[in-house]
Amino acid sequence: MSASLYRWPATARFGRVVPKTKFYEHATISATVREKFVSDVQRITWAYKLADETIHLRGDDAVPEIQVFTIEAKDDDVSGEVLTAIDRAIRFPIIFEINRGSGEHGRTRMVAAHKQLGGTTPRLTAYFTTGWQPADVLRAPLPPALDLPGLYAGLLMPILPIAPRPGEDLSEATGRIEQARKLEREIANLEKRLRAEPQLNRKIELRRQLRERTAALAALTAPATRKTEDAPWTS
Repeated sequence: MSASLYRWPATARFGRVVPKTKFYEHATISATVREKFVSDVQRITWAYKLADETIHLRGDDAVPEIQVFTIEAKDDDVSGEVLTAIDRAIRFPIIFEINRGSGEHGRTRMVAAHKQLGGTTPRLTAYFTTGWQPADVLRAPLPPALDLPGLYAGLLMPILPIAPRPGEDLSEATGRIEQARKLEREIANLEKRLRAEPQLNRKIELRRQLRERTAALAALTAPATRKTEDAPWTS
């Protein structure tokens, strides 16, 4: 959450304002989400295009290019539904920068989902984000990378809510996060059922299930450690 904002290369500057209506044309958007575009968004700018021809890093089928979109919020933030609608309309991985306030009160956060291409609709994870930072904060250079998939991983890994394990790639790390969030939902549901359950035998079974899922969640979110120098990584 304390990850830096990045200094995007001048050679990759695109700087095209995109009307909100463009996203209505390229995606099926409900009336509720359209209302969020109107209430949340002041302006959307396709700010940078990170590609072989702009930063000399080769892409592949999974990450052919990386787009950077800046969104000026009308109020305090922009809803996840708006980000999802934009992500589904653009057939490339996207890094968002959301701006709120102005002048010395201006704040920016970087946010992105792990977008996996393939099929008719890209698969998106939940969104990961930095904290809000002063808009004029000193920005970091891009993480070192040999290609665009490596750059994409380098941009997303620091903003994941749990630390990646040694040797874990981006898909494995985000998959582990999704499993953990599923377990968190199951645990919350079990706790709710346990509070409402009057029968002792059922309470005992719910507690057993709760212990199992709590242990599984701890194993998923704990950093990997090594028992000995030659032992494999374990959780």
